[in-house]
Amino acid sequence: MRKLDSLRFDARVRAATALSWSAAQTGDHFSRLLHWPWRENPYPTYARLRAGGPFARTRLGFRVAHAHATVAHVLADRAFGVEAPEGFVPQEQYDVMDLSFLQRDPPDHTRLRKTARPAFAPRRVAGYRTEIEKIAEALLDSALERSDFDLMRDYAQPLPIAVISRLLGVSETDDDAFVRIGTVIGTALDGARSARQLREIRAATEELDAMFARMADERRAHPREDVLSALVAEHDGGGLSSDELSAMCRLLLVAGFETTVNLVGNGVMALLRHRDQWERLVADPGLAEDAVEEILRFDSPVQVTSRWAREDTDVLGEPVARGEQVVCLIGSANRDPARFADPDRFDVTRADAADHLSFSSGAHYCLGAPLARLEGQVALRALAERVPGLRPAALPTRRPTLSVRALSAFPVTTGSR
Repeated sequence: MRKLDSLRFDARVRAATALSWSAAQTGDHFSRLLHWPWRENPYPTYARLRAGGPFARTRLGFRVAHAHATVAHVLADRAFGVEAPEGFVPQEQYDVMDLSFLQRDPPDHTRLRKTARPAFAPRRVAGYRTEIEKIAEALLDSALERSDFDLMRDYAQPLPIAVISRLLGVSETDDDAFVRIGTVIGTALDGARSARQLREIRAATEELDAMFARMADERRAHPREDVLSALVAEHDGGGLSSDELSAMCRLLLVAGFETTVNLVGNGVMALLRHRDQWERLVADPGLAEDAVEEILRFDSPVQVTSRWAREDTDVLGEPVARGEQVVCLIGSANRDPARFADPDRFDVTRADAADHLSFSSGAHYCLGAPLARLEGQVALRALAERVPGLRPAALPTRRPTLSVRALSAFPVTTGSR
């Protein structure tokens, strides 16, 4: 990235930050969500937005859907897409990275998603359980060599990286590099906040692409029973371009990393803050499956996504013109009292928790949802069984982001019962 481009990018970020801060000071609730302290706990602001009706207009120039019914409608309606219609994209853009079908609409989305689908077939995902359990046990063996450890660094972060490494067939000699690269480019889901961060993400992306290119050559010579071998075969058969192959591998890493890391981090924090719910899980580790759904509803790892109207349409009677951008507040939808009784109560036995929208809906429903759920269930169950006295050792540190709700550090102690 040239120096002039860097200066221009930083200037745009500063201008956007100043604009949203100014709007926040005048009472624009969505703009407040972009800034501290509102961003730290967005749920009271979500409630104020919902009190104003199912849709809001921001002073930043787009619509906000925040009720469960409106968010569900926008995510599932084919009148909306992830790509802006022709003529509605700003002239100057800095794309952080290509994340394959996550950023595509049909027909490309359909074709690319079909290529990745076999890796996440229910039967295949179920077969990963034993491997995930072994990884979780090994991580806890290491963490429990001391009475205090950091939940994120020592458990929540390395678990999904190890799982996706095995899924893609990354060799153990590349594991450390894979973790380091994954940690950097995982921030791409929330966008770059400076030219320096953008350069770091792009450098990590180039390093990752080079790693995958080397591994692809190895698979051509010696195919294996792993996802990368299948993707290479698809590429060599003409089903994927070289750029699409690279983007698909990036997506599998980023999506496989971010969602599960934050599911485990947010979940353990919620459980330990609601001690009665932690004790329920300890008494019956079989509740881990239900606990994962309630965690996803109560404090979703992905809080925000957006869609563009591809044609003139309406959402539950509200007209939306072609080219309008609608920001969908998933975190707000999951706490909507019109859909969930007593939504601010955390209850791992909640019967309808799985009706959350944390994995989106419609054509873009998260392909990796079964794997994320399985990893979350295994991770929580292992903690409940092996560390029943788990307690916070200090306040967790939260990443300064809105769209991805995440912890960067969470010191915990094994405690005593």
